[in-house]
Amino acid sequence: MSKRSTKSQHLASISLAIMGVGFIATIPFQHSFWGNILQGGFEAGLVGGLADWFAVTALFRHPLGIPIPHTALLPKNRQRITATIISMLENDWLTKESIREKIAAIHFTEKLLGLFEKELLSDYARKLVISMIQKVIQRFDMDQIAPIVEKEIKSQIHSLDIKTYFPMAVEQFSLRKYDEKTLDFILNEIDEWANKESTKNRLGGMAVEAIENIKADGFMQFALKSFSSLVNEEKLGSIIQSLIVNGVNSFRDPYNQNRTTLLWNIQTKLQNVKNNEMVLEELDNWKKQLVNDWQLEGKIIDFLNNMQQKALDFVQEPRFFDTYIIPFLTNSLINLREDLNKMSSIEDWIRKHIFDFIEKNHSKLGHLVEENLDKLDDKTLIEMLESNVGKDLQWIRVNGAICGFLIGLILVGIRLLF
Repeated sequence: MSKRSTKSQHLASISLAIMGVGFIATIPFQHSFWGNILQGGFEAGLVGGLADWFAVTALFRHPLGIPIPHTALLPKNRQRITATIISMLENDWLTKESIREKIAAIHFTEKLLGLFEKELLSDYARKLVISMIQKVIQRFDMDQIAPIVEKEIKSQIHSLDIKTYFPMAVEQFSLRKYDEKTLDFILNEIDEWANKESTKNRLGGMAVEAIENIKADGFMQFALKSFSSLVNEEKLGSIIQSLIVNGVNSFRDPYNQNRTTLLWNIQTKLQNVKNNEMVLEELDNWKKQLVNDWQLEGKIIDFLNNMQQKALDFVQEPRFFDTYIIPFLTNSLINLREDLNKMSSIEDWIRKHIFDFIEKNHSKLGHLVEENLDKLDDKTLIEMLESNVGKDLQWIRVNGAICGFLIGLILVGIRLLF
């Protein structure tokens, strides 16, 4: 029991004791005028104090432990009182309609946005957002993602139509003059090879060997032998080398007829081959075989892991939150506030879920009160009530004694007058 309630109880007991002592003390003086009046007042105060003590005590327990009928009202009527409290709570104080009216008057979306905007620049929000983004990035399992990426890449390559892209490649080959560049590259390689000393010697040796192996009769045989006796490997190599170098130089000349003819033939072949069904089919088969044999998963895993680590490092940089997150969230809040339809939709969604929750759980309010009350035994419940309302109840006793005393004085005075 609280100290205030204990003090009030002591005060009530003191007032009752005063009335009793006053009544006994005035007995010898009851035949005098003032003694008679005071005794009547103390007597009425004693009766009033005792009556109120009995009434207050009867609420919680049997007075003096005597099981008098219609006493200990709270313990006896506990279930009925609990049921009444629950009924008043559900049907009068916290009805579904009253709760809905209160909720309908609250603008949840605006309050949530205001709270979110207020906390956006706090260190806690910064740490929370960065932590959430890091956890999202870390949750990506690259071993599971890599096969999906590989499949998608191969699917996209398989979907490429050779009949569409090969003619385009040929056209680009011609427009960018890759045929001339290729020819010039080959000519440079041949020129570089032909000008080597080792090439000259090798060509001379091959020429001499070829002449010696030629089979001929009569005058032709005599002529070959005469020619081979006049030249050696070095001379033949120099002759052939000069022929090759001169031929390469002639093909480098953009106005050379042979070069022009060769390039024209190359262009013609390319134009013919770009719509050749057999070539297109072969290229398509080659593409499929190449894609099917292409082992990409390991490289994709390495690439994704590298990108994941770079993303984690980037998120930890101070400029990430200030440069990207804050402007993004701020603009999102501004756009959301300006979009009245979205604001209304969010508000309706929040209220709908709250109303659904109330509809499903309103009856649990009474059950919750009942469960908590049932956990308390009669003694504990009475002590709680006395702690909270005992002060007022004890003042009833004090008031009863004082009022009885005053009424007694009045009644004795009236009796004396008549």
